[in-house]
Amino acid sequence: MEAYRLVGTGGCEMYDVVLLVEQELSEPDAKRVVDLHQDMPEPVKYHVLVPCHNAEAGVEASISALGTADLYGPGLATQRQDLAEAQQAIDTEAKGCTGRSVQRLRDLGQNAEGGITHERPIDALVATVDHVDGQEVIILTRGHIVAEFFHLDWTNSARRHLGVPVLHLLEHDQQPKEPAP
Repeated sequence: MEAYRLVGTGGCEMYDVVLLVEQELSEPDAKRVVDLHQDMPEPVKYHVLVPCHNAEAGVEASISALGTADLYGPGLATQRQDLAEAQQAIDTEAKGCTGRSVQRLRDLGQNAEGGITHERPIDALVATVDHVDGQEVIILTRGHIVAEFFHLDWTNSARRHLGVPVLHLLEHDQQPKEPAP
């Protein structure tokens, strides 16, 4: 995990739910998540995890797949600086997304915290569930028809790696529907 460190409950009788979200948690989605746990006898704590693209790792993997860095000449240092700046912008956006998602849950009276990760989403999810002793996972994504069909999506991967219930919710469509012509 990067940026924020998720903190466990330290033995408190708490029902920990880890949310892996593809993009910012909308108000309707936050309400849906909270409604799922409204009848829980113990307090619920939400741990929001937002995967963050690692721009530098992606470019470096591409460069090494193509050959050595020598092919790119002296401009490589400038490219690395550009990548660092791009990564900083990506991280800032992901932190904002996480903060707004956590705040939406808190606005509904919930205990929530969050963080971003540059790790593979499922690896970060497994580590977070282990770290906070999570009892449930909710994965909130847009629909990914092909990945879901071949069981390569986050939900199926999480179910293969975790021994806790995993619920997949599709994000609430925030775009108003246009009337049919």
